[in-house]
Amino acid sequence: MSRWWDRYGFRTILVLMALAIAFSIKLTQAGVFAEAYYFVVSPFQSQKQLVLEDRLTNARILELEQRLTELEQQNQQLKQLLEYQEATTEKTIVAPIIARSRDRWWNRVTLGKGSADGIEKGYIVMGIGGVVGRVTHVTSHTSKVLLISDTTSRVGATLARSRQLGYVRGKDSSTAVMKFFNQVTDIKPGDEITTSHLSKLYPPGLPIGKIKSHHKIQNTTSEVEIELTAPIDILEWVDVQFFKPEYQP
Repeated sequence: MSRWWDRYGFRTILVLMALAIAFSIKLTQAGVFAEAYYFVVSPFQSQKQLVLEDRLTNARILELEQRLTELEQQNQQLKQLLEYQEATTEKTIVAPIIARSRDRWWNRVTLGKGSADGIEKGYIVMGIGGVVGRVTHVTSHTSKVLLISDTTSRVGATLARSRQLGYVRGKDSSTAVMKFFNQVTDIKPGDEITTSHLSKLYPPGLPIGKIKSHHKIQNTTSEVEIELTAPIDILEWVDVQFFKPEYQP
């Protein structure tokens, strides 16, 4: 062993030192290449991340703005309904609209309050501007409402200015038709239509709509188109008015 070391020891040390230096250089070069790669690629990755974060932030801001607008609209409806509550002497319950069918948008809605809240079948549903419909079915926590815009709906009505009587039938839209019992000669666009004192389903004097157009036959009119004053298609809250109808259809 001593002879081998005397003969090859110094050479072995040199080889080991050379290997150590080479390994060190390799690590250094790898580090340099890694740093260079990071220096080149990092800005692009950072920019991509910034773009993604910017998009997410903008989407979130847009979502919050839309939500704020929605809450402001709901708040406005609630404010107007509360003002209506204060103005009326009738007992009422404010209720949210929680469901309506896309295919039957103008026909029926479901309210988020029911018999547990004091609502009964036959109660009148009011919205901003006028009559919305009447309660036809009640569970503990929900109520079904037949809208006056439904084609099967019939509401006893009065031409407020001249006191002419008739009834309003729905036509699945924001407009409806009033059919007079007698021929009418004195009628103007904008005339108000209210519920009739002869109605067995609604109390008298509630606003229904305003005359939009009419067709005269020999200077008389028996049928007019009216614009419903309650925005039935966009309502989210309604006021349920206590009322005992003379009969339940």
